[in-house]
Amino acid sequence: MNTGGLAMTITRFLLLPLLAGSMALTGCDAKDPTVVAPPKVAAVKPPPVALNKIDRSHAGTPAPDLVFEARGGDKTTLADFKGKRVLVNLWATWCAPCVAEMPELDAMAAGRTDWLTVIPLSQDIEGWQAVNKFFTTDRFHTLLPYLDQPGSFAERLGAKGLPMSILYDEQGKEVWRVAGTLRWSSGEVTKQL
Repeated sequence: MNTGGLAMTITRFLLLPLLAGSMALTGCDAKDPTVVAPPKVAAVKPPPVALNKIDRSHAGTPAPDLVFEARGGDKTTLADFKGKRVLVNLWATWCAPCVAEMPELDAMAAGRTDWLTVIPLSQDIEGWQAVNKFFTTDRFHTLLPYLDQPGSFAERLGAKGLPMSILYDEQGKEVWRVAGTLRWSSGEVTKQL
């Protein structure tokens, strides 16, 4: 192929899509009565997350069937806790509100172990190294930490921040959730358990 033929081929290759596009655009401007414009749909914004308040909008949703890790490396799921209410607390050692509420969460859990399991589910990227520094043997009396790596549980629940706590009933269905902290020792909160 000579240089002129190559230039003509390249020109056709580049111009044909442009011409086709411009023809299509002129066709869009024509007032064709058979073409109906799609209805305009307003963008739907999700409602803002209410911090530090019990939210029942997800009540009845089954608990995620995701694996998380107990100390020592054993894998578990929420289904392993069926028959008791389960309060999952998504937290991290770098989260100041999470750390601040942990002693009160531990005290609340202590008086309810026969019917409630509290699962502090760490979101720490450093894993057990970070959790074990925080959960020393003499620091908490009731809570046993778990690890959510690589954060699948938080992702599935749509957690926008930490802490986030979710209460599940004995059948593994969500009762309520809270983004942020609660006063776990308050009578108002303990009545909701």
